[in-house]
Amino acid sequence: MKRFIWLLLAAMLISGPVFARQPTALFYLISTQKSVNSFVAHVDKIGLLVPTWYGVDDQGLVNGGPNRYVLDIAKQHRLPVMPIISMSAGRKGFHALLHDETAKRQMIDSMLQQAKEHGYSGFQFDFENVSWTDRDAFTLLAKQTAEALHRQGLKLSIAVVPNAPGHAGEGKFSKWMWQYWRGAYDLAALGKVADLLCLMTYDQHTRWTTPGPVDGMPWTLMHLQYALKVVPKEKLSLGIALYGYHWFTGDPVKPDGTEASNISADYIDADESIPLAKEQGASVQWDPVEHESWYYFYRDDMREWVFMPDARSFRDRYALTKQYGLEGFCSWVLGAEDPKVWDELPAAQR
Repeated sequence: MKRFIWLLLAAMLISGPVFARQPTALFYLISTQKSVNSFVAHVDKIGLLVPTWYGVDDQGLVNGGPNRYVLDIAKQHRLPVMPIISMSAGRKGFHALLHDETAKRQMIDSMLQQAKEHGYSGFQFDFENVSWTDRDAFTLLAKQTAEALHRQGLKLSIAVVPNAPGHAGEGKFSKWMWQYWRGAYDLAALGKVADLLCLMTYDQHTRWTTPGPVDGMPWTLMHLQYALKVVPKEKLSLGIALYGYHWFTGDPVKPDGTEASNISADYIDADESIPLAKEQGASVQWDPVEHESWYYFYRDDMREWVFMPDARSFRDRYALTKQYGLEGFCSWVLGAEDPKVWDELPAAQR
């Protein structure tokens, strides 16, 4: 027995200690100054940077370019950069692109050229507001792009709208969501061709809906577990929202002079939502079911609602990436976060 223990210890000394793989901390970057400031301040805790630098039109013309300041800092810290490419011509423009082989080749060639010139690790598709009838065409574009990138040693990730339970649902809003948001993503097929799927498990409630959690825990778990039925966990990144929503009663008079109900909502970041609660004397509450903080207050005798993912909600969702053995998480967006979020993360492994 002693001999076995000594042999085991010797093997450990030779091979070195074994550490569990750290979930990849993917953060999105937009062009605002506070987003850039957050990146600079926390670059050592970011595992993959995905900036919104590129767009493509219906003819496959790619436009955009890097923020040189950001790119230089990323290179200094050996942080891989995988920019987003999104559609700049709307739903109809994307449909035209999907069915034009010449335009697709133009787009892919431009992506390869930009990746080579700037040293990107690859690209992320962020094509949203896509008709469900373009599902197979979108999968084909992903396959063609992934194959071209892979030949050059590059990767393709895809931001996907969660689509449990796999059909249009019951109400008219759910039908609309399936038609133009959820139905275009064949998770099983995309998971086979892409290197990573970023499951956008946020915007459960939006500016288009009644007030509610941005990414309630039961809703998040439902979509995560559904995706895991068809996507390997090693290829799945869990979306974690860093922003919130503020619902209020808007102007009932439209620009054309007609009148109608106008329940409105705006994005609200932590640097606004936390001070607003103090300003209004609101009591920030924790929902133990949704695992999200929220509060309300009155203005002109009408209630306004704020749902605000904070460090506590982030911690609970980050724990899911470890519990399910996921590749990591993807958070929208740098600059929106509760500053205490960074206390929950270790330094990124390079």
